[in-house]
Amino acid sequence: MQNKKTLALVESAVMIALATVLSILKIAELPYGGSITLASMLPIAIIAYRRGTGWGISAALVFSVIQQLLGLKNLTYVTTWQSILAVIMLDYVVAFTVIGLAGIFKKAVKNQAVALTLGCILISVLRYMCHVISGATVWAGLSIPTQAALSYSFVYNATYMIPECIILAISSMYVASLIDFRGEKLKRIKRESTAVYSPWIGAGAGLIACAAVIFDVATIFPKLQNAETGSFDITGISSVNWSVVIAVTVSGFVISALLMAVNHLIKTKKVD
Repeated sequence: MQNKKTLALVESAVMIALATVLSILKIAELPYGGSITLASMLPIAIIAYRRGTGWGISAALVFSVIQQLLGLKNLTYVTTWQSILAVIMLDYVVAFTVIGLAGIFKKAVKNQAVALTLGCILISVLRYMCHVISGATVWAGLSIPTQAALSYSFVYNATYMIPECIILAISSMYVASLIDFRGEKLKRIKRESTAVYSPWIGAGAGLIACAAVIFDVATIFPKLQNAETGSFDITGISSVNWSVVIAVTVSGFVISALLMAVNHLIKTKKVD
């Protein structure tokens, strides 16, 4: 029992460190707070799924404190102690601690990839709600206009939380389809094919597709926000270099499709 707790503690520490690194490696950062990361919530979500809600919330709470320390400069924009406390709770402690709920579908949904992905979508929505409430209350009149603060906060926070959720969902689905997190020891999920190189071809196809999606998100969504006001601005879509976006998207998914076709042929040949 003691060894099991020690292992869970070590895993949590490693995942917290990994999540922190991923949160620093930003794909895009908005002018008035909020950023798109490389699925920085996923390591904590995996702990929540693998070790349960208790361990998940504990790891997420530590992660929230680290995020608060990294974002200390944001507290300089608010003046009263009530506002400072609200920012700490809504934008950091509560917003990131909810990541610990990512494993709640583990028992209800047998498919690991689906269960973890649903959990990641849920925590993204909960975190988004925290930021919306904070924007409509604490930040109203500061970085967010006082008039129509709630609707403005909905739109502003959506410009980074939607792509963040998309990247997180794709990453969780992909990782959970490769590694079995349910046992005490991590195991690669076995496929029907026993060819040595077949799983790697499938993995490569998935990574290329994910890379294409991440590139598109990082290229398009920052253009939908006015750099001066931070407000959602659909006219910014005209400044997107669509030729590059289309080229990367088509190339990524064509290459992925070809690799998946090759992978399928290998499996079929092996069965025959």
